[in-house]
Amino acid sequence: MSSEIAGRYSQAVFEIAQENGTIEELKEQAKVIQAVLAENPILHEFFRAVKITKEEKKNMIEECFGKLNRNVVNFMKLLVDKDRMYYLEEILEEVIALSNKALGIELAVVYSVRKLPQEDLDRIQAALQTKLGGKVLIENKIDESLIAGIKVVVGSTVTDVSMANSIETMKKQLLKKGDTQ
Repeated sequence: MSSEIAGRYSQAVFEIAQENGTIEELKEQAKVIQAVLAENPILHEFFRAVKITKEEKKNMIEECFGKLNRNVVNFMKLLVDKDRMYYLEEILEEVIALSNKALGIELAVVYSVRKLPQEDLDRIQAALQTKLGGKVLIENKIDESLIAGIKVVVGSTVTDVSMANSIETMKKQLLKKGDTQ
């Protein structure tokens, strides 16, 4: 769940992209910023540091992201001016979610014990697209607690065909039978 502040800022930048017809571009650029911050955690800390001036932060934005759309760069500078860079990651997540919704794209997270081969992910994606009747993007996340199998989360719908879930279900059934005797 996003904070109210992140929600307001993400909605504002999204509406500008919607007016300009650049929703897909905004989404891709939000993903670029996320990737740069993920690859350079020190950069993220730089933007959050209180001892670094706003002007230094804006210069760093120009240096790192100056080739992006001017609306995106100016938006990041606005976040600096308003002391809201702390919310940047949350805003980016929200912008991507808003963009996906506007573009008719669902995001599915497939949890597995190990990274799944691309052909398995492609089959899962095709099945979900058929079931949901639209475009689905797949993200594979590792969750070793599953033991085996997979868990698929699309929005608020969870399909859990993992060994851990099977064991938990059997355990509940056994305990339920033990209570009735």
